Amino acid sequence: MNRTFALVDCNNFYCSCERLFRPELKNVPVVVLSNNDGCIVARSQEVKDLGIKMAIPLFKVMDLIKKHQVQVFSSNYTLYGDISARVMQALEEFTPNLEVYSIDEAFLDLSGFSDLEEYAKKIRSTIYQHVGVPVCVGIAPTKTLAKLANYGAKKFKLTGGVVDLSDPERQKKLLAITPVSEVWGVGRKHTENLKKIGITTALKLAQMDTRQIRRHYSVVMERTVRELNGETCIEFDDSPEPKQQIMCSRSFGERITDYSTLRETVCEFAARAAEKLRGEDQLAHVVNVFIRTSPFAKHDPNYSNSATGKLIQPSSDTRNILALATKLFDSIWMDGYCYAKAGVMLGDFCSPDQVQFDLFTPKAAEAHRDKLMQAVDTINHSGQGQIWFGGQRPEKDWFMKQAHLSPAYTTRWDSLPLV
Repeated sequence: MNRTFALVDCNNFYCSCERLFRPELKNVPVVVLSNNDGCIVARSQEVKDLGIKMAIPLFKVMDLIKKHQVQVFSSNYTLYGDISARVMQALEEFTPNLEVYSIDEAFLDLSGFSDLEEYAKKIRSTIYQHVGVPVCVGIAPTKTLAKLANYGAKKFKLTGGVVDLSDPERQKKLLAITPVSEVWGVGRKHTENLKKIGITTALKLAQMDTRQIRRHYSVVMERTVRELNGETCIEFDDSPEPKQQIMCSRSFGERITDYSTLRETVCEFAARAAEKLRGEDQLAHVVNVFIRTSPFAKHDPNYSNSATGKLIQPSSDTRNILALATKLFDSIWMDGYCYAKAGVMLGDFCSPDQVQFDLFTPKAAEAHRDKLMQAVDTINHSGQGQIWFGGQRPEKDWFMKQAHLSPAYTTRWDSLPLV
């Protein structure tokens, strides 16, 4: 049976999430900013048409922002994550095999399905009706071609948001008008090198000799070329490998100089990392804590340090991770510096069923801790309140500059929009 992949990609996802509860922003230029409101990380189509580039610092385009009345939002990752989960849940209705590729993209295995274009249109309309986020769908016999099909669905409005590249002739037509830089897996350096030898389109790349590609580039690039020619080399993966590390860190909106404030920050990061760890159903052996000043502050003394420790028993219990994280923090804290960033990293993971506890850790006590953490997570995710540990600050995201943050529409009762 021939393989058929579909890539469903949300359009301008962060901007679309901000528009969900603000219908008056339809057709209005919208941008979303990075942490601490520094750079533009998401743009609506109207902003792209104004020529505002991705990742440009906000202050450099403030004149354009004011002139065209562009609506500016701080990153609201809680909102984006919740909307993403709703999109993925809706997509599960359309295939038994779903691979979540990123927060706004997913591959669907549609092998054996008929009338693919109509099916893709149904996917688009269902997502928009159930969630309210516009998506485009690219269909092809390989993942790389499906990515390319999705590019075409976004690029050309006449496609109606759906491009089916099952037909080899249609594949060639799209490949011929697609810049090589738009091919999945071809980065900036590869693009520059390929252009030097006259490879400017996806079609020219597909026509290259695979032996030459492997010799001068890599096995990965050879795989890309084979995929462009309809040969499935990247298999479907509906159960990705578990994470090997979890990092929680931030650059601060304002410099931190006192011990207690930075300690509370580290505790906050440790608690968040522990919660993510439980979400992965993993336990961690190792905890790493780092703090540093800004390398760009020329007139301030520089300091950067980190410390790593190992838990006696692997754990996802916030209390155990907090205890070690604060001990590590105390070992690297230095007075007299203006700290700009800190973080906590968990590593050396194992699954709960791989742990052999010592004689002094009864199973009943371990089960009690698991239930306690489960109860904490349930309450914190309910939108009805928050439970935090003594070392943390009750105020969330206090360390970040978020002057344009939208409400937590879908995760807090007090942020529900009024009609």
